Amino acid sequence: MPTMKDRRIVTVFGASGFVGRHLVRRLAADGAIVRVAVRDTEAALFLKPMGDLGQIVPVAADVTNRATVDAAVAGADAVVNLVGILAEWGKRTFQAFHAEGAANVAAAARDAGIGALVHMSALGADADSQSDYARTKAEGEAAVRAAFPAAVIVRPSVIFGPEDGFFNLFAGLTRWSPVLPVFGCPVIPAVKVGGRFGLDVDFYGDGGTKFQPVYVGDVAEAIFRALGRPDCAGKTYELGGPRVYGFKDVMDLILRIIDRRRILAPVPFAVGSIMGFFLEWWPKPLLTRDQATLLRRDNVVADGALGLADLDIVATPAEAVLPGYLARFRPAKRQTTRTA
Repeated sequence: MPTMKDRRIVTVFGASGFVGRHLVRRLAADGAIVRVAVRDTEAALFLKPMGDLGQIVPVAADVTNRATVDAAVAGADAVVNLVGILAEWGKRTFQAFHAEGAANVAAAARDAGIGALVHMSALGADADSQSDYARTKAEGEAAVRAAFPAAVIVRPSVIFGPEDGFFNLFAGLTRWSPVLPVFGCPVIPAVKVGGRFGLDVDFYGDGGTKFQPVYVGDVAEAIFRALGRPDCAGKTYELGGPRVYGFKDVMDLILRIIDRRRILAPVPFAVGSIMGFFLEWWPKPLLTRDQATLLRRDNVVADGALGLADLDIVATPAEAVLPGYLARFRPAKRQTTRTA
């Protein structure tokens, strides 16, 4: 068994986040010493039990501060950057974290002679996007490629897992709201002759924005494998699950799993932008105008893109995992009697 001195050292920026905690556990199981590079080391102490004594090491680092980034990567064998935000607040801007922060990590890894770098971006990253989130994600990718050409870039779709902020969010809304939104529906419903009352009104069109949800464990495994395979160097992988869902499909799936009935309200993109204008002022907004803009584009893996299969990973279906952690949103009397 290798000693601490013989083990590889992997610095993971954003390690205390959703994907980070799963990646830390995977790296620790492989015997790596993991530097948990985070702004708040106290908040990252929950990661230490994932490894042996001294194996998980929290270090203070902020990707927007190059000096702290340099210190965090010094002497490491590999680096992973998972840092990203979904909404801006004060100095926490997309430009600072997605673009400038990514550039800092890649440049620091290059200057320190790091052997491997994996950068997590997002499906939909596009330099020409009207969404600031997507545009800065693309800018970050370009900065990483310029500084560290051999970096591996992974672009996950919506990620699901016990701590996710997507399926948990909408399942949680059912506890107090009689309505769930379906974003991306037509402004004017289609009306056809037929149906129970002589007319069939289609409010949802093609079901709204498309997603290809990917399991957090698969994302962590993809990053782990990309770190250890030289043939992955310089490549970009788009990570999606085995099935594409429309927004309505997602809401139907959630309601079926938690055994609740709710009204599905069709929300055209223009209406979503108005909703975002009011909601984005909340400290943890349910929706922002930029997110509404992002929803105008389907979040699915492009034809011909490298993906999980190219890393020899079989994608995990959402239906196999969601019931395990969404069960708590079922009505109390049905939490132990209903299975999906």
